[in-house]
Amino acid sequence: SCRQSMFLSGLAGMAPAAHAMDMSMSLSMGTEFLDRTVGPGFVQAFSLIFVSELGDKTFFIAALLSAKFSKSIAFVGAVGALVVMTFISVALGQVFHVVPSVFGASPVGVPLDDVVACLAFAYFGYRTLSEALSMEEDEKGGELEDAEEALAEFEASEKSGLAAPGAFGLVVQTFVLVFAAEFGDRSFLSTIALAAAQNPVSVATGAIVAHTVATAGAVAGGAILSEYISEKTVGLIGGTLFIVFAITTALGFF
Repeated sequence: SCRQSMFLSGLAGMAPAAHAMDMSMSLSMGTEFLDRTVGPGFVQAFSLIFVSELGDKTFFIAALLSAKFSKSIAFVGAVGALVVMTFISVALGQVFHVVPSVFGASPVGVPLDDVVACLAFAYFGYRTLSEALSMEEDEKGGELEDAEEALAEFEASEKSGLAAPGAFGLVVQTFVLVFAAEFGDRSFLSTIALAAAQNPVSVATGAIVAHTVATAGAVAGGAILSEYISEKTVGLIGGTLFIVFAITTALGFF
């Protein structure tokens, strides 16, 4: 009886400790999850992709298709293509991340993935700033014209009977059109660079959120927004961000 009482009291004393340990483990797992998904990679990916997509070719394609079809079809098809493209670019970025461990350490001790990311950011920053500075304040770039040309080819395929009928067919066509426009684009290549140097989950999450927000804006009122978006200003902001991230990557801040 006495031993049983002591055993029960021991179990009662262990219960709060076990509960506290479970809570500590849950909190630790939650913190780790947040660090992986919402970290420096998320901030960099969201800011770069969002600014790059404003007034971009895919932005105008989503806006034009939302006027041609329903907004939901344009949104689902465009975001679907951009999500798949993000996964591809993050996977390619991880290839650069794995290369140093396969071929051994760099003789100068500089990680290859950081070098690739730094050079890519510097190049895109220089190119974006050069293009922006050469534009007049109210000048419109060629992104809208490129989007209109892509849409004209899309309409030609419709008339030739190559387009699939129905809502699903329209989603597929939107997916293909946006996917082709995004492949090799600045945001695609910058995502590769980010994924080479940062946590891939964090980069993918930030890029997908940025693409979703930008596409939602394009579908909701891209034609109206394009009248107020200064491509020169967007280019200056985007180019500056690229240069800042090139410097911080080189210095190892992130």
